[in-house]
Amino acid sequence: MNVKKSILLRVRFAFLLAFLFALLVVIKIGHIQFIEGEKWITMAEDIGLQFRTVKATRGSIYSDNGSLLATSLPFYRVAFDPSVSNEQIFNNGLDSLSLLIANYFGERSADYYLKKIKKARQSNRRYLLINNQQINYQDKKIMQSWPIFREGRMKGGAIFEKVDLRFKPFSHLGTRTIGFINENNNGAGLEYSFNQVLAGTDGNALFQKMAGGGWKPVYDGSEVKAVEGMDIETTIDINLQDVAESALLRALEQHDANYGCVVVMEVETGFIKAISNLSKNKKGKYWELYNYAVGEQGLTEPGSTFKLASMMALLEDSEIRLTDTIDTGKGAYDFYDKVMRDHKQGGYGKITVAETFSKSSNIGVSRMVNEHFGLKPDRFISYLDKMGLTESLQFQMKGAGTPYVKDPADPSWSGVTLPWMSIGYELKLTPLHTLAFYNAVANGGKMMRPMIVKRISKAGETWTQYQSEVIRQSICSEATLTKVKILLELVIQDGTASNINDSDYRIAGKTGTAQKVKVGGGYERAYYTSFAGYFPAESPKYSCIVIIDNPMGYNQYGSDVAAPVFKEIADNIYSRDSDMHEIFEPTTSPEIGVFPVIRSGQLQDLQLICNELGVSNHTGTDADWVLARRNYNSVKWLENEILPSKVPNVIGMTLRDALPLLENHGLKVAFKGRGRITRQSLTVGSSVSIGDKIVLVLS
Repeated sequence: MNVKKSILLRVRFAFLLAFLFALLVVIKIGHIQFIEGEKWITMAEDIGLQFRTVKATRGSIYSDNGSLLATSLPFYRVAFDPSVSNEQIFNNGLDSLSLLIANYFGERSADYYLKKIKKARQSNRRYLLINNQQINYQDKKIMQSWPIFREGRMKGGAIFEKVDLRFKPFSHLGTRTIGFINENNNGAGLEYSFNQVLAGTDGNALFQKMAGGGWKPVYDGSEVKAVEGMDIETTIDINLQDVAESALLRALEQHDANYGCVVVMEVETGFIKAISNLSKNKKGKYWELYNYAVGEQGLTEPGSTFKLASMMALLEDSEIRLTDTIDTGKGAYDFYDKVMRDHKQGGYGKITVAETFSKSSNIGVSRMVNEHFGLKPDRFISYLDKMGLTESLQFQMKGAGTPYVKDPADPSWSGVTLPWMSIGYELKLTPLHTLAFYNAVANGGKMMRPMIVKRISKAGETWTQYQSEVIRQSICSEATLTKVKILLELVIQDGTASNINDSDYRIAGKTGTAQKVKVGGGYERAYYTSFAGYFPAESPKYSCIVIIDNPMGYNQYGSDVAAPVFKEIADNIYSRDSDMHEIFEPTTSPEIGVFPVIRSGQLQDLQLICNELGVSNHTGTDADWVLARRNYNSVKWLENEILPSKVPNVIGMTLRDALPLLENHGLKVAFKGRGRITRQSLTVGSSVSIGDKIVLVLS
C-alpha cells in the first residue's frame, strides 16, 4: 500500500512540474511579446539589412513612325509606416484616410482599414501593405494629397514602391513578334532577342527588412543607380500590321484553319513592314501563340511556291524556252516506285513550259528537272545555293528556323528525291525564307537580308543603326530573271491565281498547296496552302507571303485560300500609297472660247454662275453633281454619277466642292497647286477603302 501511495505522489509531482513549466513558458512569451516586443522588433530590423537589386527601367519598342509597340509604365504598391506621423496628424486624418482607401480599393470597409492601421501603430509596425492592388502614376498623385499621406514619407509615412509593368498600347497587335521576357530571362520575339539592349543595367542598394515583412531602402550613400535600357525602333508599319492581321484573321475564321501567317516586306530594303501569326487555341479562338513565319515550327515543305526555284535552275542550266512543250499526260506519272499526280483530273496533256508553271503542273516541272538534272543532282543543289535557299538568313530575332535541303550524299536521298524536291517536297523552308527569295526576284535579282530592327537609341540619340544588307548580289542571270518575272505574272493573268486578276495594278506571284506529312510518314489529305508574290509587278515596291495551314471545307488550295488574302492586303496598301498610282488623265479636254471655265460641280451653283453671266444653259438632268459640256452656244449639264464606295470624278471642280465630296467617301485628300482640279491620283470608279489617300493637282 505504501508503494502505491509513493508512485501516486510521484505522478502528481511530475504533473505539477509540467504545469509550472508550461506556465513559465506562457509568462515568458507574454513578457517577450508585450514587455520586450519593441526591443526584439528593433533588433530584427537591425539584423535584417541586405543589399538588394534595384531593377532598371526597360527600354521601349517603337514602330517605324515612332508609335509605341511596348513600353514600361510605372505602377506602385501602396504601403504605410503608421509610426511616423505625430498624434495630432494621425488622429485628425485617420478616419478620412480609411474612408478614402476603402472607396478606392472597394474590397474592405473603412472600419477595417481604420482598425488595421491603428493596430499597426500600437504595435509600432514600420511597414504595412495597404492593399495588394497596384496603382498607376495618376492615382499615386491623388493619394499623395490624402490626409496623413500628404505629409510625405518622413512625416506622413506614405510608402509608394515603384513596380515597372510592360504595356502594349496596341494590345494583341503583333504580340508574338513583340514577344515577352519572364523572370528567368526566357521568352520570345523582340523582347527576348534584344533583351540585353532593352533591359539596361540593374542597380544595387541597401534595404532594411521591416517587421511587417516589407523592405525599405536605406539611403546611406552606398547605392548604385540602375541604368535605364535602350529603345529599339522596328521597321513595322502599324497600319499595315493592322491590315495584314485583320485579313489573315478573316480567312482563318472562314476556312476554320489551324494557323496562318503573313509577312509584308519592302522590296528595296528588305524591311519587314508587317508580320502576323495566328493560331487556334483550345477555345477555338485565334491568337498569336507562335511565330510560324520565322520559327522552327514554321519550317515545313513549301510545296508549289518552290517551283520558282526549279524553273530558275532549268533556265540557268539549259536552252529551254518558255514556248517549248512538255507532255504531262493524263495527270499521273511514275517515278520509280512512286506516282506523281497533277491537281487537274485527267491531266493537262501537252502544254508549254510557261503553262506548266502558270497551271502549276507537278508532272511537268518534275519531269523537266529530273530529265535535266537526274544524273547531276549536285548541280541542281548548287543553283539552290546560289539562290540563297540553303543557308540561314541570320535574322535579327532568336529562334529562326534553318533551311533543310537534302544533299545527294544524304543517306535518305533516293531516285524520287529530286522529282519531289523540284515541286517543294523533301526539303523545308520557313515562310520568311521563301519570301526573301521572291523578294529577290522583285528586286532585280538582289537578295536582301530580312530586317525588323533598324535602330537602337537612348533619349533620342542613335547608338546603333542597322543598314540594309545584301545576301546575294544576284540569284540568277538577267535573261533568266526576265523570264521568271513573265512566268509569275502569267500565274495571275491566266493561271492558278487568275481569281485575283482584277486590280488596277499588276500582281506577280505563285500559289502553293502542299500535302501535310502524317505522323509516322506518308501524306494525309490535309494541306498547307500559300501564296508568295510582289506588287506592282511593273515596278515592285512590296513583296508578301500568306500561309494558311489545314483549311477546312471544299476549297483547300492556295488559289482559293491564301491568294485572296494577299490580294486584300495588296489592295489596301495600294490604296494608301499614292506613289504607286498612275495619275488619272481626263478623257476630254476643256473647251476654249467665250464660255467661263465651268467643267464640273454642283448643278445649283453652276446654274447660278451661268445665269449671272448671261450664259445660256440647259438642264438635261436633275442630278446634284454635273459635268459641263458645250452645246453650240450654250452649256449642257450631264450627270456626274457619284456612287457609294467608288472614287468620284472631281476633274474640273474647285477644291471647295471636291473636298467634302471626297471626304464623305472616306478618302484622305492631299492637293497641290491652285485653281481647278486637272488631275486626280485615284481612278474614277475604283473601289474606296476608308482612309485611302487621293492626290489632287490644281491649275
